Amino acid sequence: MFVVIRFRVGESEQAGFGERLQAAVDVLAQQKGFVAARTGRNVDDPELLALTLEFENVGSYRRALSPYDVKLTAVPLLSQAIDEPTAYEDLPI
Repeated sequence: MFVVIRFRVGESEQAGFGERLQAAVDVLAQQKGFVAARTGRNVDDPELLALTLEFENVGSYRRALSPYDVKLTAVPLLSQAIDEPTAYEDLPI
C-alpha cells in the first residue's frame, strides 16, 4: 500500500520544512513494514510538496504511526498536511 501526503509550504519556508520532513521519514523508515519514501515538488506549483510512503500493508502503516518517537517527530509534521485521504491500496492494471 502507499500513502500520498501533500503539503502547501511557502518557498521561503521549504528549507526548514525539508529538514523536518527528513526527520519524519527517518523515524518512519525504522518502523516494521516500511518499504520506501519519496518527496517531490509540483512542477506547476512550487509551493505544493508531496511525500509518498510505501508500506507492506495498511496495518503496518497504521502501526508505524503509534510509537512515541514517531508521535514526537513525524505526527506534528503530518498534521500540517492538506486535509484529504492519504492511504491507497495497490490495484492491478
